[in-house]
Parts: sequence; C-alpha cells; structure tokens
Amino acid sequence: HRLSSPPMTTALERHEPAHVVLSAAQHWLAPVRERLGDDFLSAYITGGAMNPGFDPGKRHVNVLVVTRELSISRLDDVAAAVPHTHKPPHIDPMFMTMHQVQRSLDVFPIEWLDLKERHWRLEGVDLFDALEVPQTYLRLQIEQELRGKHLRLKQEYLIGAAQPERLHAALARLASGFHTLFRSLIRLHGEAPPASLERVIARVAEIHDLDAIALQGAHRLRALRKHPGADETRAIYKAFLTQVERLTSAVDALRVS
Repeated sequence: HRLSSPPMTTALERHEPAHVVLSAAQHWLAPVRERLGDDFLSAYITGGAMNPGFDPGKRHVNVLVVTRELSISRLDDVAAAVPHTHKPPHIDPMFMTMHQVQRSLDVFPIEWLDLKERHWRLEGVDLFDALEVPQTYLRLQIEQELRGKHLRLKQEYLIGAAQPERLHAALARLASGFHTLFRSLIRLHGEAPPASLERVIARVAEIHDLDAIALQGAHRLRALRKHPGADETRAIYKAFLTQVERLTSAVDALRVS
C-alpha cells in the first residue's frame, strides 16, 4: 500500500491536566525556573498526564523544560534547585536545550509529533507552535519500534508462559509505549488521533483490519491489579501478540511518498 502523507483531517482534542497535576508541576517548576534565569525558555506537561483518566497517584507526571543553554559547568548549580517529591504527584523531568530539540526532530519523529499534539504549557513561549517535525522517517521508526516490542513480547512469553504474573507485568510495562505507536499510526494515515485510548485502538484496528478487542489486550491487563488467571492471561497475551505481528507486517508493506 502507498500513502501520500495527506494533511490531518480531524481537529486535535487537547485535554487539560487535572488541577492537582497542574499545581504539582507549577510548584516543582518555580525553583528550577528561578535558577535557570535567562536560560529558561519554556516548560510543558507532556505524556500520560495529558490523557483523560490519568492517575497521578500511580504514574509520574512528565515535565519538559527547554533552555537556551545548559552547559556542563552549570549542571551542579541547576541540579541543586531541582525539587525531589516525596509523595504523589511525582515529577519526572526532561531538560533539553533548544538546539537539542531542533537537532533531534528528524531522529525521534514519533516522540516529537506526540509532544507537539499533546502538551500543556506551564510557562514561557509556546515553542511547539512553530515546531515543524519532518515525517520522512516516521514509518521507519514506527516499524522499528513495533518490531522491537514484538520481539520482546515473544521472548517474554517463551520464558514466562508458566508464570502468568510475569506475562501480566510484561504487557503492563509495554502498554504505554504501544499507545504512542498507535497514535503515530493514525498520524501516518493522515488523521489527528482521538483523545481517548479506546478510540485510538479502534481506529488503528479499522485502518489495518485488525481485531480491536485483541488489540486492547495489553491495556485491559494493565488496568488490572492482578492477572485474571493463567489461562485467560495467556489467551489475552497471545491474541495481542498476534495483532502486533499482523500490524508490523502491515506497516512494513506501507510505502509513504
């Protein structure tokens, strides 16, 4: 199949982070912003905190801080100002200079396209407005990520088939990475991804003629505190693995012009 990289056809749905998440991120940012001084450009909430239903008691809040410069000679000084949270919400920061952002756009198109669509500006100029992410290598990175995850899933099953708790943990660990990949597959099709995970998975299944229920397996298991039993866990795992295998083949056959 050949895709011509058509423009996005649906409007983006931006979900405002919960008040507790915003408050925690702003509180964390204040001393960092002061210490960076004129080198500070902007800061954003990114990642899972932008999803509806995000639970800050269980997952960390990603915060991207973009600076003009961040020399090695300043690392200790800035590090001394970074707060360490002792109770949720916990902040998981990423510091990057603007030069690093610009030079990595073509290397990590999946991550930057996701950040461009799903972020909440805490302070500073919204750099994402003018950020152009080249999609030249988007299909290639998606296939690379899918193949890597497919290999890891198969190895985990071969080693842990008799240990349902291990299979449950493996799917739960990889689930969030698949969410980002699924959103990127919809972008590759020329559409803006829906906000909800269920609709994202349903659309990927529709585009690539997959079993949507089976494709939701990793996320269904991730939502459970405990695996649903050995037989059911193995069945869900293998059904999900089958869909990932079919999806990888479908992406491999795509030709983007």
